[in-house]
Amino acid sequence: MSKARPDPIAVAVDNWRQAGWGSAAAGMALVTSVMRVQQLLVTQIDERLRPYGLSFARFEILRLLAFSRHAALPMGTVGRRLQVHPASVTSAVDRLERDELVLRTRSVNDGRRVMVALTPVGRSLVERATVDLNSYFESIGMSDEQIEGVVEALRDLRHSAGDIDAGESVL
Repeated sequence: MSKARPDPIAVAVDNWRQAGWGSAAAGMALVTSVMRVQQLLVTQIDERLRPYGLSFARFEILRLLAFSRHAALPMGTVGRRLQVHPASVTSAVDRLERDELVLRTRSVNDGRRVMVALTPVGRSLVERATVDLNSYFESIGMSDEQIEGVVEALRDLRHSAGDIDAGESVL
């Protein structure tokens, strides 16, 4: 019979309190929990996307392009919508372009703007990967009510950090 492992975050909370930092213990537990869950989710998503040769960052770009009206967007718009640094967008698009999943062109309206467009191969790949990811999203291990509560709590945290404006609920 295996011995039950203590939750390292619970141990950390006890240590924080014993060190006299009880008023910060809940915040530390929240941050540490979110960071750990992020690591777990990235690992599980990477496992799902590995057969497609995609990282989550590259998947997000393909999915964003597939959702757009013309399957193409300016590189700057991609970065803003995904909330990532332009250098990260460039790096991911470089890889997607090497894999012939996207094409880069100059805007016909403004030659200074670089457009990124989904190729037919890219569209096919992102559609298949999305089916697989959706099966993961549908079996995430929490009820719809729990998910909604976590999403709303994280939305409040994002708002208080200045990431987003207050507004409607996500779900």
